[in-house]
Amino acid sequence: MDKIFTPPEKTDRDGRAIFAPYPLRKVEAILTSHGFNVIVTPPEKLEKVVSKGAKVIGINTHDPLGIEPVSMKLSIIFGGGKTWTAKFFEELGEKIKKIKSKYDIKVVVGGAGAWQLEKEPPEWIDVVFIGHAEIDFPEIVKKLEEGEKVPRVVKARYPKKLSEIPPIINAARGGEVQITRGCPRGCWFCSVTPDTFISFPIDYILKEVEVNMRAGIKDVSLITDDMMLYGAKSLREVNHDAIIRLYTELKKAGVDYINFAHISAAPVKLSPRTIKEMSEIAGWNEQKAVSPVVGLETGSEKIFNKYMKMKAFPWGYNNWKDLIVEATAIMNDSYIYPCYTMTIGYPDETDEDVEQSIKLVEYIIDHKPIAWIFPLPVIPMGTSKIRDNPLPAIERLPSRYWDLLYMTWKYDLQITRKLARTITATSKNKVVRSLATYLIDKVFNNVEWYFKQLKESKGKSALSYKDLNLNTTYGVMWAIAQLFKLAFSSSG
Repeated sequence: MDKIFTPPEKTDRDGRAIFAPYPLRKVEAILTSHGFNVIVTPPEKLEKVVSKGAKVIGINTHDPLGIEPVSMKLSIIFGGGKTWTAKFFEELGEKIKKIKSKYDIKVVVGGAGAWQLEKEPPEWIDVVFIGHAEIDFPEIVKKLEEGEKVPRVVKARYPKKLSEIPPIINAARGGEVQITRGCPRGCWFCSVTPDTFISFPIDYILKEVEVNMRAGIKDVSLITDDMMLYGAKSLREVNHDAIIRLYTELKKAGVDYINFAHISAAPVKLSPRTIKEMSEIAGWNEQKAVSPVVGLETGSEKIFNKYMKMKAFPWGYNNWKDLIVEATAIMNDSYIYPCYTMTIGYPDETDEDVEQSIKLVEYIIDHKPIAWIFPLPVIPMGTSKIRDNPLPAIERLPSRYWDLLYMTWKYDLQITRKLARTITATSKNKVVRSLATYLIDKVFNNVEWYFKQLKESKGKSALSYKDLNLNTTYGVMWAIAQLFKLAFSSSG
């Protein structure tokens, strides 16, 4: 399946990746600035690169055990079992073992998913590195190269000054550049909370954009935990001028399409004019829209005030449902179609709490917004305030979760069908566009029965699929057969 879902990355003759994930490009820049010889390479070229005398392998991972929120949700609703991300990481581990047996080399694993490996690191990993690389990573690599002893798990310090964070020197996949780091809202479930909040200056951002553009990437994807916090000094304000200047300079630099990762509802309500001008400058429209992640989290007053009290600031819980509706309308008017995520399954969360979340979602849907809503199991990420909580499981989720899941699935399907052309327009591959359109039109519309089963059985029906292994030929053929069955069942 890896040839379909993770096709080989392009490299030069030496195995250097032409494009790579932004975190790897950041580590590359950091180590290069400290005098190290660095090669960023995809897994399939790893042995070729190592054979040239490498002393340390560094691996960036996002979800090595398959327990980040989206993976965990999909795993739970399909009966549990290993995700593809976990399977791929396992396979990479087998490859690394062979390389280590052949060469005298050390292995460091870091990245956003490194926390998943903290308690039980696989034996082939020498160091699990948790946190940003700027301050401590060069010293760790130096010690490993010189054969010095290094702790099995290293928790890095956070950089506090811009001068400690070098810009990327080679192209990042998808035209990614970082414009802020950290978030001052302090949500307990969030792994970003400990970071010192930084807004990167425009000249710094443009340097990274230029690196990507020299490699032929004309689009930019802005990495931020809240687009509207760029340049802000506090949560009480939106720095309209800083944001508009950033977008203006990006377009002047020749950027075709501006995308961004996250935004919060509260600052959207604070400054609707900023949203409007962002859209006008970027040229968003029905065929070129953006769909950032936005935290909806919960409708429960108890859960909201305990775990995410600053989410609505400068407003509070009592304003939450109207704030969301108003902010969504503002975004929709400017071709921003949010993906609202909810965190469900805190240890002290009851069916009564989820009932309040259901009422919140009903209130939102009544206003017919163009937005998706995804209720995700809350994950105890290793750098968050809830890191000691248990992982979610079917038996630990409140029973009303399945009613919420069913309701949101039905609405999300309506939105997906409504925006089918917008969704498929982002792909330049005609075959991919046609397949995506077909799946939306024929398949997705006919899986309601599955979510209805989950609702009626309180999730237990998912267990009937727990032994299905999509990493085998039989499992893949079975899944394809079911998709075709669903597709043709609607043809009448």
